[in-house]
Amino acid sequence: MTRRDLRQTPLYREVEEFARRALEPAFGRISDAADPAPSPNGRFIAFTGSKLEKLEGVPITRICLADVEAGTFEEITAGPNGDRLPRWSPDGTSLAFLSDRAQQGRHQLYLLPPGRIGEAVAAPAVDGTVESLSWSPDGSQILLGVAGLGADLAGVQGSGSTKPNEPEDLPDWLPEVESGPDDSSWRRAWVFDVASNEVRPASREGLNVWEAAWCGPGRLAAIVADGPGEETWYEAPLALIDAESGKETILYRSEGRQLGVPAASADGRRLAVLEAICSDRLVIAGDVLLIDPETGGATRVETGGVDVTHVAWRDGHRLQFVGIRGMDAVAGILDANTGGVTEVWSSHENCGLVYPEAQPFGPSEAMAVVLQSYDRYPELALIEGGAPRTLVSFAHDGSRFVRSVDGRLERVAWTAPDGLEIEGLLARPEGDGPFPLITNVHGGPIAATLEKWAMRGLTTAFLVSRGYAVFFPNPRGSTGRGQAFAEMVYGDMGGADAQDDLAGIDALIERGIADPARLGVMGGSYGGFMAGWLVTQTDRFAASVAVSPVTDWYSQHLTSNIGHWDRLILRDEVANPGGEYFRRSPIAFAHRAKTPTLLTAGSVDRCTPPGQARELYQALLESGVETELAVYPGEGHGVRKLPAALDWIARIAGWFERYMPAGAGSGGRVAREA
Repeated sequence: MTRRDLRQTPLYREVEEFARRALEPAFGRISDAADPAPSPNGRFIAFTGSKLEKLEGVPITRICLADVEAGTFEEITAGPNGDRLPRWSPDGTSLAFLSDRAQQGRHQLYLLPPGRIGEAVAAPAVDGTVESLSWSPDGSQILLGVAGLGADLAGVQGSGSTKPNEPEDLPDWLPEVESGPDDSSWRRAWVFDVASNEVRPASREGLNVWEAAWCGPGRLAAIVADGPGEETWYEAPLALIDAESGKETILYRSEGRQLGVPAASADGRRLAVLEAICSDRLVIAGDVLLIDPETGGATRVETGGVDVTHVAWRDGHRLQFVGIRGMDAVAGILDANTGGVTEVWSSHENCGLVYPEAQPFGPSEAMAVVLQSYDRYPELALIEGGAPRTLVSFAHDGSRFVRSVDGRLERVAWTAPDGLEIEGLLARPEGDGPFPLITNVHGGPIAATLEKWAMRGLTTAFLVSRGYAVFFPNPRGSTGRGQAFAEMVYGDMGGADAQDDLAGIDALIERGIADPARLGVMGGSYGGFMAGWLVTQTDRFAASVAVSPVTDWYSQHLTSNIGHWDRLILRDEVANPGGEYFRRSPIAFAHRAKTPTLLTAGSVDRCTPPGQARELYQALLESGVETELAVYPGEGHGVRKLPAALDWIARIAGWFERYMPAGAGSGGRVAREA
């Protein structure tokens, strides 16, 4: 009988002890950073610091201030709840940030007064929750990106919605009610006037503003849509909005691509935007377009093979960009006057939560980043002269423990059946193979696995510590190799990209790294689709774990909040009998499966709803395949909260150990003795 409560099992206790050794030394102290914001005079860098208090919930966030010369930092806010996204006024006298201290889950604008001594001052509340902020070039106003209290969250944000928790005194028999988008579903641009201490909408009703940036005095450059649903983002154009009247003018529409990260020079004469094939909102890597704000004329910039993920204007004509080339983070400067591009940094390390991000520091070419790699715990750093300089390291005894047991990370390359070279990463224990191999397929599919500390979480470190090698392929469809490479997966999900993954496994077997008798597969989102799909196409895997998967494209289209996207990537229509919606659905071929498969999902996931995991679970049961389903209450796209995340790791590790045991290696002994 499947156990619901694992807390008293030896494996759960080992996972819990592993997490304690990894995280407890940093309890109550800042142990990670995001959103670096250099002060105009270059003396300080404000950032969002995060810390855990115990093995419960998610980290809380505080605004922190790092002294560039001293290499020290301090927390300058104290909540309650979370404070994040600091931004300096152009003259450096005031620091704005967002906080949900007044009502959990509803962020509003706050300002720290000159000299930052004293309590933060709340701006007037807006109707909704503030997701972004930016100062006007003259410092007189602050642009706010505001989501209604019912707007959808993107998959990378955990899916679900911005809706606060219901009051606890409501009877539990009340139904969940939906009736399509309402007034709480929209996103709008608002403006806070510093002198008058007033807020007002800057975009009209009936216009959904996904992203916005100042484009000179009184104008906004924005990605907009006529509806609030996530599906509208995939065809959203770039518009220019008059911040007084709220009237918009469409500047540029992309054909078959998505737009994001609008950025304008302070005088509003130059405007840049990213254009790329995307799977998810807020996850964009592609080409830089320079847009004429007056005519909408577009010029595509050659960036030396970099899929650009973030841009920022250093002055009126120099645009800083950072992105991915292969699996490297790369930064450069575009001179908009000449069209010339200068590369200023390239590294196997990374500088962003998902994709590389960097903020200009000082007048030259320096950048403020949160730098990390498999060997480098996240730290606040400056990139100067093409090399990093550590300002603040957050490393602690727990991070040193993780580094002592998570083996090493290697880059690997192999040839696909059609001759295309494919790349990936391999986390492996020390010593000689062959090892039991778990292939972890990334989401998207338009995404990439890049080098990160512990590969973003404790799962990989725990598996490697117990003797498993974990393989992260970046098959066709991944970012970092141009838009043509990314587009190869469109109309062919689970086709050539699956063959890329299988060829990578074959290469690792030939090199003596992987044991062909102990092969596993796992992944989340699109990786979850692949973990469910591959077991219907081959019986070579001993075990599979599908996390937040898509398993039935028909029901995915009708129950997901991104139903329009599957039309784009399948290049077909639901109404086409026996078409791609059928041919690419794992449930249609579940009768072929023999591999024991664990499925996990979050109960409030709107991106890949939990019914997707349940459908494949039921189909595998009917086919006599060993399978389990774990649905986590209150979780969205993935499992993020503690201690549910510990249960999730224990179930994954237990599944692989049941069907493809690693045996006790030296790393495993460390974990067991902990």
